[in-house]
Amino acid sequence: MTPEEIAKLPYRRNVGVMVLNADGQVWVGQRKDNFKDAWQMPQGGIDDGEDARAAALRELEEETGITPDLVEVVAETQGWLPYELPHDLVPKLWKGRFRGQEQKYFLLRFSGSDDQINIATEDPEFSKWRWMTPADLPDAIVPFKRDVYEHVLAEFAEHL
Repeated sequence: MTPEEIAKLPYRRNVGVMVLNADGQVWVGQRKDNFKDAWQMPQGGIDDGEDARAAALRELEEETGITPDLVEVVAETQGWLPYELPHDLVPKLWKGRFRGQEQKYFLLRFSGSDDQINIATEDPEFSKWRWMTPADLPDAIVPFKRDVYEHVLAEFAEHL
């Protein structure tokens, strides 16, 4: 695909989840796919007819095993935060229909224990997970998502 063709594609709507533990650390998982060295917060698409908050709680459970009763929704980003995929990835992801994603993030406070987290889900996305300080997040993520993570950190700063 040419850069001009990619520029005409829409963004895929997506939700992201920042989960904080009692120590103020953020849950991150190490991806199993082509970004094995990258850590990220849970994220995923919004199903037809699903609102963003419901999608965030569903994706969290699907990717981490953390059920809605173990979290409290504290905040959400005011708007949608877009990022562009690197051009070589566009044809490989989502059948080449999207140029990137626009995400709404939710900040959740986790009241459970680490043994209630299970990344060995039906369709696992992560090979391992850990808690990370918010300040370390931008350097741990793939570069094309870094601006989104920095925006999320700034918007949720009063809660971190």
